[in-house]
Amino acid sequence: MNIFEALRNDHDKQRKLVDALIQTKGDTKKRHSLMDELKTELEEHAKFEERYFYNPLICEDLTQEKARHSVAEHHEIDELIEQLEDTEMSSSAWLVEAKKLHHLVHHHLDEEEHEVFQLAGKALSEGQKERLGDKYNDAMH
Repeated sequence: MNIFEALRNDHDKQRKLVDALIQTKGDTKKRHSLMDELKTELEEHAKFEERYFYNPLICEDLTQEKARHSVAEHHEIDELIEQLEDTEMSSSAWLVEAKKLHHLVHHHLDEEEHEVFQLAGKALSEGQKERLGDKYNDAMH
């Protein structure tokens, strides 16, 4: 499995989790468990995506700017998760923050898949794509 397929599999999981999260109501077990699962998934994904996808791309002129932008968005996602954790789950403010997170996660994943992947496809060799996919999958799973 190459790096793009590996990342896309996890992106699909993240979309499902964040979509389910904004359907929840109040301070419930379901909201807590979805929040925990999403947080873990996003943190692990960002860590290994930066290590096995963005680090090689930052070294290439063609992909450096997009890679830096995406890494910055990972930090924005982290900050929104922290804000959510500091907000009372039963309050209306929590859902407002969750919807901001939903929007940012979808924007980030779409941008990666439609813009970054295209440039990375040109910057990385076929062998690199396979090796990076294996390393990413081994780290994530």
